Amino acid sequence: MEKINGHTMTNSVSTDEILEKNGNKKKSRKDKLMRFLNRNMLVIMTVSGVLVGVGLGMMVRNMNLTRAQMTYFAFPGEMLLRMLKMIILPLVVCSLISGAASLDTRSLGKLGGIAVSYFLVTTLIASGIGVSLAFIIKPGVGAGALNTNNLGLESVNTNKETTDSFLDLARNLFPANLVAAAFRSYATDYKMVAVGNDTNGTILYQKVPVGTEPDGMNILGLVLFAMVFGVALRKLGEEGEELIRFFNAFNEATMVLVSWIMCSATLPSMMKCVEENNGVDKRISRFILPIGATVNMDGAAIFQCVAAVFIAQLNNIELNAGQIFTILVTATASSVGAAGIPAGGIITIAIILEAIGLPTNDLSLMLAVDWIV
Repeated sequence: MEKINGHTMTNSVSTDEILEKNGNKKKSRKDKLMRFLNRNMLVIMTVSGVLVGVGLGMMVRNMNLTRAQMTYFAFPGEMLLRMLKMIILPLVVCSLISGAASLDTRSLGKLGGIAVSYFLVTTLIASGIGVSLAFIIKPGVGAGALNTNNLGLESVNTNKETTDSFLDLARNLFPANLVAAAFRSYATDYKMVAVGNDTNGTILYQKVPVGTEPDGMNILGLVLFAMVFGVALRKLGEEGEELIRFFNAFNEATMVLVSWIMCSATLPSMMKCVEENNGVDKRISRFILPIGATVNMDGAAIFQCVAAVFIAQLNNIELNAGQIFTILVTATASSVGAAGIPAGGIITIAIILEAIGLPTNDLSLMLAVDWIV
């Protein structure tokens, strides 16, 4: 306020400042709201999708839909699962090739080997804990009402000798045809062959193992090839740099395709903490931490193992020793190559299910809770 010729006048400058401050406050609140929505959009949409899905499921529960109608109703979810499965091949192969090619163990020699071995052992232990807890708690037993095979989808027969399961594991690790491994795997089936007659004239039959090639990606063979190929590219030195750059670029393009928020953005903060607060040498921290951020995925391994056993129990499928071993190995390997993205665990669970021959139709149940885990 100021006086001019004995009259009290309002200071226009201060009024403008007040209006500007109020406007800035409103703008600041709006910006904060927009930033919050941008940061949490995926969580908000996922929660909304879960609520809408539960609501629609309760609405149509008593409508006595036919199997064809239920299949049509499940079509959007089927499309989502198809898109997730579509990117398994480029994601796994390119990330493992670029990762293996970038590991220069000669730079720190023994330290690199010890670190990688430690990370892999802890992840394998975590996988074992996950499988053990799943068999103890039995989360999928008695949950047959949730089985999406009620949509009329064919169940998978996994009755197989334990020896043949281990032999199939070895065969799939070394595929005879790398191109065919992208869409076909090896599995042992059985047929009854007449071997003669007994004393009563009854025909005697013997169960004979027969090799088959069912549809489904041979993930184990592709993973092993990608890791060996990446190491071979690194051994080539300058001659392999072009291919390494190609696979790095391809891997980045794949990650952009499937990711919204990268959890590895915390890596710079982790490096700063380790180097400045704990005094760790930069050469060590900048070699070990990126490997740990990629390889040390114990929680992901536990979740994937529990999910695989849950889906097996949901479909009333008894897992044999070979399949359990495959779950442990595949969960460890796939968690190493897992992307730090929302719903990235669904892709790796699909890898495990493909490896042990279980149906992937129940992945939608995992997708509903993946955002919580």
